[in-house]
Order: sequence, then structure tokens, then C-alpha cells
Amino acid sequence: MLVKIVILNEFKTRVSRVYLIDTNVISECRKGIKANNGVKLFFYKAVENGDLLFLSVITLGELRRDIDLIRYRGDVKQALLLERWFENLLVDYEAAVLDFGKDEAQLWGALRVPYYENAIDIQISVIALTNDLTVVTRNIRDFEKTGLRLLNPFD
Repeated sequence: MLVKIVILNEFKTRVSRVYLIDTNVISECRKGIKANNGVKLFFYKAVENGDLLFLSVITLGELRRDIDLIRYRGDVKQALLLERWFENLLVDYEAAVLDFGKDEAQLWGALRVPYYENAIDIQISVIALTNDLTVVTRNIRDFEKTGLRLLNPFD
């Protein structure tokens, strides 16, 4: 974990912005040209500016759950399409997935006392807080109580 933090801090000095992409944004991105224009513009500008984009292990878990739920409900064709997209996403973000470790668990536990709702979003918040990242999400209301920086590309 310490090595990842050192590397992350080194990159932050070289780029203009560093973002943690929430599940709803990366899922929207999957739609390609049919995706929300604000989301497409966000990713275009991020690439153009050399911004760093990260995912959390929590987001990977949410995506895995969604794919398996679709398969469980019997839509095997859609599940296979999503599975291929997910495998490509794992390759694309292989070096840009942030863990939820002991430090994050401690902060998450403390934040769950005043903010007992949306446990998963609080986990994502904690990853952003411990790495000094801006969360890119449509669900501003679920995150704003933690005081972190937020960006809604859907606006």
C-alpha cells in the first residue's frame, strides 16, 4: 500500500488532476457513443489534459455483482457482453485500482457513525479521502456529507 501511495503522490505532481471514478460513471462510459454527453466530455478532457483516472476495488465489486445478477436472472447474452467489457476494463485500469486497506477501514468505521446510510459509497469516499482524490459521480448527495471534492459529469 505504501508503494502505491508514493507512486500516486509522485504522479500527482506531474498531472493537473487526479480522479476516482464512481461505478455509475464508468458504467455510463460503457455505452460508448450513446453515453451521456457530459460523461464523454469528461473522459475526453481527462485524456487531453493527462489527468489520472482511478477505480476503487469497491467499484470492481459492484460491477462484478451487477454482471452476475444479470446472469442469475437468465440474461446470459447480456451478461457475456458485460463480462467482455469488464475484462477489458480490468486490463485498462490494471495499474489504477485503489485498494480498501486497514487505514481505509478505520476511517470508514469512524464515518459510519454519523453517516450510517450508503455504506458502499462511504467506502468509496474513504478511498478518495485517503488518497486526496476528487470523486466523479452522479450521486453527489450520497458523497457530499463526507466533505470530499466531487464532480458530476452528468450536469
